[in-house]
Amino acid sequence: MRIVMTSLAALALVACQQQDAPADANIADANAMTDMNAMDANAMATQAGFQINDTSWEFVEDGKTVTETVDSSGNYVAWAGSEHLDHGTAVMKDGKACFTSAMDQEGEVCWTTKPVAVGESMETTNDKGETLMVKRVAFMPVPAAVTP
Repeated sequence: MRIVMTSLAALALVACQQQDAPADANIADANAMTDMNAMDANAMATQAGFQINDTSWEFVEDGKTVTETVDSSGNYVAWAGSEHLDHGTAVMKDGKACFTSAMDQEGEVCWTTKPVAVGESMETTNDKGETLMVKRVAFMPVPAAVTP
């Protein structure tokens, strides 16, 4: 946000200083600044990394299609149909999605991740070397029937 505000201020200064410049030159300058802002915003998003909050995923585990949702506070719930399978907390650490179940004593389990759009799939690997194919789906609130 700071970059956008700074860029807008710079554009305002440029516009004030180039009052005699042809309109085409002003448009070209504005387009160049917009392009630089877009590159800066993309760089910031890449540096900030992928966030797991407010996402939902589907995967197959033990022959069941599992849906897992992570809410805005980092709480997750996993279910298959109307069966509650797991719940706990999820955080991003060092570019990995780390889950701590409230239903077992396994402790934190971290999985590799990368930014994927809704509808895209990726293979993820946990710290124990287990792999899982997951698909990002549109965010789904947890059904009342499976709420922990």
